[in-house]
Amino acid sequence: MAVDIPFSIDSELAVQTAGLTRRFDALVAVDSVDLAIERRSIFGLLGPNGAGKSTTIKILTTLLAPSEGAARVAGFDVEREATQVRRCIGYVPQLLSADGSLTGYENLMLSAKLYAIPRAERADRINDSLAFMGLLNSARALVKTYSGGMVRRLELAQAMLHRPAVLFLDEPTIGLDPVARHAVWERLLESRSRFDMTVLITTHDMEEAGELCDRLAIMQAGRVAAEGSPEELKHQVGPNATLDEVFAHFGVGTVEGGGRYRDVRNARRTASRLG
Repeated sequence: MAVDIPFSIDSELAVQTAGLTRRFDALVAVDSVDLAIERRSIFGLLGPNGAGKSTTIKILTTLLAPSEGAARVAGFDVEREATQVRRCIGYVPQLLSADGSLTGYENLMLSAKLYAIPRAERADRINDSLAFMGLLNSARALVKTYSGGMVRRLELAQAMLHRPAVLFLDEPTIGLDPVARHAVWERLLESRSRFDMTVLITTHDMEEAGELCDRLAIMQAGRVAAEGSPEELKHQVGPNATLDEVFAHFGVGTVEGGGRYRDVRNARRTASRLG
């Protein structure tokens, strides 16, 4: 059970955390994390494998309960008001979430029903989403025939079908080629403006972080080691520093060789499926 940590609710913040902590027995995966993410911004969580990024997202999306601390998403408490939080968010995990045995249209229809979108609005909402994501001509094809970039755009369409206030993306472009990756970025930037949406993204791609994110938090061993805009963080490291150098400076890994076996296995599995 999380310890109640009061903090003032700011209507301009889409995500707020105070002392957010998650333990797995002796392992502290998330350690007293404080975040304040402004509405309509794109906020990036960076860090090596095992730094606590995915665990933080799982807490904010109500998939895991915090051990201590407090968090609010779209103004709702992630523990006490979990149902309201789920209605206000979209989530695209690392592993594939679209059903390859269904068509693109059928995947979106399933999402429309799960999100309780009124029956009279479903067809128009689905067609609009498919057109926006550049998938209208492939709507009746089985998703298993889609390219990796098409699958990711479909998953974005699924996650945004109900017009979420906050969209959570865990490594959204892993395994994609440069053309597909840039297409996803373009759709995300357009979606933020079109739907007045806040985006929280985890990524290991420093080009992606620099292109998309207004602010970044770099996690290391469960804590936030640094936070600021990409330019602010580069300035902290030194003249002409790159985001790769920022990552190396603040996000020193705790596991030799670049992460736990499970993390590497899952990343490779995802890349293989999307490839």
